[in-house]
Amino acid sequence: MLAFRYVALHYLKYFLIILAALSAFMVGFDFMENASELPTSANLVMIYVVYKIFYSIDMLLPLAMVFGMIATKVLLIRSNALVAFYSLGYSKNDILKPFVLVSLAIISIYIALHTSSAFARANEYATNIAKNSSYLRPTSNLFFTYENKYIFFGKLFPLQQRAVDVRVFEITDNNLKELVVASSAFYKDDYWHVPKAHLLRKPKEITFEGGGIEIEDKKTMKILKGFKPKILDQVYEGKVNYTIMDAVDALFLLTDQNVNTDRIKSALYKTFLTPFFVPSFIIIIFFFVPVSQRFLNVTLFSFGAILATLVMWAVLFILSELSFNKAIPSEIGIILPVVLLFFAALWQWRRQGTKEGT
Repeated sequence: MLAFRYVALHYLKYFLIILAALSAFMVGFDFMENASELPTSANLVMIYVVYKIFYSIDMLLPLAMVFGMIATKVLLIRSNALVAFYSLGYSKNDILKPFVLVSLAIISIYIALHTSSAFARANEYATNIAKNSSYLRPTSNLFFTYENKYIFFGKLFPLQQRAVDVRVFEITDNNLKELVVASSAFYKDDYWHVPKAHLLRKPKEITFEGGGIEIEDKKTMKILKGFKPKILDQVYEGKVNYTIMDAVDALFLLTDQNVNTDRIKSALYKTFLTPFFVPSFIIIIFFFVPVSQRFLNVTLFSFGAILATLVMWAVLFILSELSFNKAIPSEIGIILPVVLLFFAALWQWRRQGTKEGT
């Protein structure tokens, strides 16, 4: 218990210090680069910085966890605390457990933060502030298919849950059957409600004696059951920064519509699986380090461990980006590397346990 508390507290301290330093470094350089493009409003600038801090935490938290473990392990070696713990009868597994359990707790908090749009979509909001002086912007000229209909929204306002300049085309056997025209629509009770709609119907057969186009005014219409505004905004704009609930809703809804959901699955895999490379990588690094600095060049170890962490993080980031852009399946680009690291860490842990047993 003494060793667990000592190691866990030092690990948390170094993790928070490193995360704050990395975030400040990233946000500071971004601010210097984009300061001339930011609005003059101090409030918007502060909101921009806060969103950039959220984005930097989203990007750099896995790195900070591994770097925190390296810093803590170096501290234990240089202060001879590691030798002291082993002398008191603690095993390597006892010293490793705080790193693994604390990192798993941090990952749980990290995943929970992705239920908030302020965290999951922080970079998008910050970019909107820089470009449009507002963290929200309407999605323009949205054209998509749903339930065998073609729908056009001139502008979509996801948070207000409304759209303007609405057109709904119903096609049967490659022929236009009817057209719904409305100036606006709003989302409520799981439906898009279209008030004051004009319904235009084409006759089945166009002849000189036959009637022309039928026009009917509708007080209200309901369309697009279950298609939430945020799903529309993100899926049809090709965005991948979903909150967890939005991604789950979109996955179930679009699967029923036979729409490609590779981007959504990639976003979910990245949120739920990619952070778990950290405990595996911590285990692999941990068992490569001797117990005393007499057997180790601490500076060289630190440099090598940091370099290996950066390379691994870069490889995982590149693979996830390739998965988002459908260059490779997300199962290969995101799931496979994490699973391979897990089995490598498990093998290393069991191998070390066998050595200690003999």
